[in-house]
Amino acid sequence: MGSHGRPPAGATLRDLGEFGLIEAVTARFSHGRDVLVGPGDDAAVLAAPDGRVVVTTDLLLEGRHFRRDWSSAVDVGHKAAAQNLADVASMGARPTGLFLGFAAPGDLAVDWALAMADGMAEECAQAGASVSGGDVSSADSIMLGVTALGDLQGRPPVLRSGARPGDAVVLAGRLGWAQAGLALLTAGSAAGDSRWVDDPRWKELIAAHRRPRPPYALGPVLAAAGAHAMCDVSDGLVADLGHIAVASGVSIDLASEAFLIDEAMRSAGAALDVDPLRWVLGGGEDHPLVACLPPGVTPPAGCIVIGSVLSGAGSAGAGVTVDGERPVGSDGWDHYGQSATDAS
Repeated sequence: MGSHGRPPAGATLRDLGEFGLIEAVTARFSHGRDVLVGPGDDAAVLAAPDGRVVVTTDLLLEGRHFRRDWSSAVDVGHKAAAQNLADVASMGARPTGLFLGFAAPGDLAVDWALAMADGMAEECAQAGASVSGGDVSSADSIMLGVTALGDLQGRPPVLRSGARPGDAVVLAGRLGWAQAGLALLTAGSAAGDSRWVDDPRWKELIAAHRRPRPPYALGPVLAAAGAHAMCDVSDGLVADLGHIAVASGVSIDLASEAFLIDEAMRSAGAALDVDPLRWVLGGGEDHPLVACLPPGVTPPAGCIVIGSVLSGAGSAGAGVTVDGERPVGSDGWDHYGQSATDAS
């Protein structure tokens, strides 16, 4: 380590070593009120005032979930934290702690790993959580395994299985932005043309792919408002609402006119010859929350009504329709149905 605990300029993970890397990374994390014992012992200790703990885990693989030529290390840290913290919020819980498993080649620059840690810490701070521990290892490519915890604050968890006919389907957060950004990045890469990425009209769409902005605070708010069912949209709106429909034995109809499609998405869709509604219905990396609220409940500020829950057709429900019709080309993400080179 250099002066004041900083790694020397140009150092790699191999230069620093496992314990030097752990020291450098954990020095960047602060601990919130829920962390009683942080990194440094064999395990962390977090408070669980509710007596129950919400737990979720996810993987990010280089080349599948992110590309270093498309996203900075800070971006990757934000995204890794966001997709897990959004899962906690979708259960109606307050995010409390996050744990990182990090594997990378020995020749990876230390600065990349530390910038990734900075992004993760910044995203946790936005959600009111703390990075509380983890592990590191060597690998042929970068992999992040993230586990997040949450506190239900005395409320029951909001499951996918509670939607009832007559419920209003509400959306908290934006949809389609990240998918549009990914489409622009993919088009630019395929054509070897930077105009798709550099056009100022689409700056926010590219940024949305790199760093999602989940509405963490609205998860507990929707739970307190009496949401019967809820999930975060990570695999596409139609796909994820389809999970709610099947689990609840209902059908769901969405109103296309309810979606406010930004002018940037419209212009990107025109340039790529894509109906931007397909990005809204099939994209998931913005990680908004979608919930089913009882009739007569006013949606909380920051939420819009996008559809309704109808009676199911049999125990498995009738799935999801848009304006009464089955949507085409909006099946969402399937890890075993996509190319391993897709960064999404």
